[in-house]
Amino acid sequence: MKRRYLLSALLAPCTITAFAQQHNFNNSYVKPADTLVQQKIAQWQDLKFGLFMHWGTYSQWGVVESWSICPEDEGWTQRRGPYAATYNGYVQAYENLQTTFNPVNFNPDKWAAAAKDAGMKYVVFTTKHHDGFCMFDTKQTDYKITSSKTPFSANAKSNVTKEVFDAFRKEGFMTGAYFSKPDWHSPDYWWPYFPPKDRNVNYDPKKYPQKWEAFKNYTYNQIQELMTGYGKVDVLWLDGGWVRPLSSVDTTVEWQRGIKDDQDIDMARIAGMARTHQPGLMVVDRTVSGEFENYVTPEQTIPNEPLPYPWESCITMGDSWSYVPNDNYKSTNTIVHMLVRIISRGGNLLLNIGPSPMGDYSDTAYTRLKEIGGWMKVHGEAVYGTKPLAPYEDGNIVYLQSNDGKSKYVYLLSDSKTEDVIVPETITLKGLTLTKKSKIVCLDAPKTKLNITLADGNTILALPANKIAGKYAIAFKITE
Repeated sequence: MKRRYLLSALLAPCTITAFAQQHNFNNSYVKPADTLVQQKIAQWQDLKFGLFMHWGTYSQWGVVESWSICPEDEGWTQRRGPYAATYNGYVQAYENLQTTFNPVNFNPDKWAAAAKDAGMKYVVFTTKHHDGFCMFDTKQTDYKITSSKTPFSANAKSNVTKEVFDAFRKEGFMTGAYFSKPDWHSPDYWWPYFPPKDRNVNYDPKKYPQKWEAFKNYTYNQIQELMTGYGKVDVLWLDGGWVRPLSSVDTTVEWQRGIKDDQDIDMARIAGMARTHQPGLMVVDRTVSGEFENYVTPEQTIPNEPLPYPWESCITMGDSWSYVPNDNYKSTNTIVHMLVRIISRGGNLLLNIGPSPMGDYSDTAYTRLKEIGGWMKVHGEAVYGTKPLAPYEDGNIVYLQSNDGKSKYVYLLSDSKTEDVIVPETITLKGLTLTKKSKIVCLDAPKTKLNITLADGNTILALPANKIAGKYAIAFKITE
């Protein structure tokens, strides 16, 4: 993941700024021709709420995942700690974390149960991040959690990716494999003959085609392992968008200007193989517009209006993607507001939690999941299987409708400073005109009688004093 944030977007409606464009909004979406993929996308869009996890050896240091070994002078790549004085010494110590990684508290059944209780419906797990350490039993490298060099390899659950997928699949989740296209540990990507200069391949693939071909095959083989040995996989979520054909670079996007070499890994070959083993697989080659970006993944931001293609916002529960001691977690109020705003624009929320080096979530993360789950048990019908309804959002009011259009949902959000919804005497529902056959009910107080009047094409909803209460957001359902 790229290490930039737009936290104001999480607390209030956001505008698609130049910054947000860098986080993967798409101006040339290509609808998949495969009808099985189309069907899978439609199913996935109805799920609305997923769990993301960044986890690896870096969690032991509580540092940013992978990026501290990248020789770029950015805030999120800065080296810290006792090994920071020299680049080579730091990388050696970082890669030596493999020999101490032993997350003995790893219990994916516990994670899956907590996520299910929170109302989540799919999971995306980091099988390999940019540093190249594999959280699955690959046969292509010994830099992996199942290596004898790694203490956790002796554990019966050492093939972490398989354990995660099996546990979540048992709870009815769709499963997604995050996989980094760049691999900074691979000698065929960062060739030891040259020092790495930045996040990109450190040699010219056109000058050394055999080495680049070896890297392409390495990538292909690892993805093939994930597609054949880990049960049903619904999403191949590919990160590291600088590994791309040079012709696809968009120089209006700041981070893409540093891509100078053609890093084409032959996505047609990879996707074709993957779908042979996993029919209907959604492929997300993020930031690389075209036929292999089946849905779009704006990062740490929320668009102001619906986007004309399938999309999800990937957003951290804390401030960081991976584990950081005493991370600053978003409130349940903030997370619920994010979810409501995202689904009102037709998107999904992929909420990230970084497991600890011992293999568990923080107590705060579990508390957030439990509180979200309590809210979802009341409001699930106004979350799953919904689509946008203009005007989408008006102040602290958010609009949605069921996929068949037979039900409309209106959320009244709490103030950002308090968890309790302040219920006014009346609410004006702009653009919604009811008929004599219309029925309206508050999901939070279904037995409470509501009075409505019509004025200037709007519906005025009168709310009885002290009869309706709720946290984070309350919802009204309107049917004919």
